[in-house]
Amino acid sequence: MDLLEERRDARHPVDPHRPGRGVFALLLAFLVVVAGGVYGVARYYSYCERAGDTHAPVRFTVPEGQTGEQVVERLAAAHVIRCGGVVGRFILRRSGRADAILAGTYDLTTNMTPDAALAVLTTPPKAVPTVKLTIPEGYTIAQIAERAQQDLGISGKQLLELAGSGRYSLPPYLPEGASSAEGFLFPNTYEFVAKDVTPDIVIRKMLDEFATEAQDLHLKEGARSLGFTPYQVVIVASMIEREAKVAKDRPLIAAVIYNRLAKGMTLGIDATLLYDDPTPGDGTLSQSDLQTDTPYNTRINPGLTPTPIANPGFDSLQAALHPANVDYLYYVLCGADGHHVFSTTYRQFLQNKARCLG
Repeated sequence: MDLLEERRDARHPVDPHRPGRGVFALLLAFLVVVAGGVYGVARYYSYCERAGDTHAPVRFTVPEGQTGEQVVERLAAAHVIRCGGVVGRFILRRSGRADAILAGTYDLTTNMTPDAALAVLTTPPKAVPTVKLTIPEGYTIAQIAERAQQDLGISGKQLLELAGSGRYSLPPYLPEGASSAEGFLFPNTYEFVAKDVTPDIVIRKMLDEFATEAQDLHLKEGARSLGFTPYQVVIVASMIEREAKVAKDRPLIAAVIYNRLAKGMTLGIDATLLYDDPTPGDGTLSQSDLQTDTPYNTRINPGLTPTPIANPGFDSLQAALHPANVDYLYYVLCGADGHHVFSTTYRQFLQNKARCLG
């Protein structure tokens, strides 16, 4: 090294702790990458906050107990909003609506902004005018039609015609090709949207309720164990509904019906003939009525009627599935409370009839 270089080195000594140009270059590159990442995240966030161009209807249901984060993920999966994941959850938290989402069913569209979608899901729906229909146990279709016209303002005649048209089925309970839905319009209190209610909607809602109750009762399995079809059990239940006046009589009346069927005896239930009343309107049976040859006259025709004679409730269906374990073959109405007295022989029946009816 010459003297000139020694002097230059003396003026600019090397600092071992001073970063070199390579380190500065790496730091600058790192900052550029970070800035680019931040910019990319900002652009993606902006993309997630915006709406798309096309909008298709989406019916979206929020179940009870679902969290806001779960709702956001489902909104993204349904293409209602663009993004779920971390960004979707961040947008939700930033909105302050995470705990304000209401359970219910909503009409949304695809490609909404998160704010627009959350505004719908956190706004209580407007009250929709509704009407109620209460059908007691044991009503016939004709009575249901009359009550529906009175309470719902729909055509009772149309409901009666539809229910008896044979167009409805509810396998395995109401088979296809059945002439009527009698027996399967489940008695209950129903609520309908006033502007939408029609006879068809009423019938289908009552059939759906029957299906729910039938599953709870294990109607299909119970009928099989008795050696009957579900439809036949409903016929028996309809007879029980029309005959029983007090709850304790239901399984006993069921036992009488099954016992008489097993012996090939006629059922002798006048309520079946009243269903197909030869002289409709008076609600009574004359001596000549009792001799009328109709499939619903169980005094002269053995076996069950072709259809149920009413729409039974839960208790009568349960009694038809679980008859009492007794040998009774007869019963007679006895007392002001409407209870029946049961017997195994015709002689006992005549004695009970003289005592109860005079």
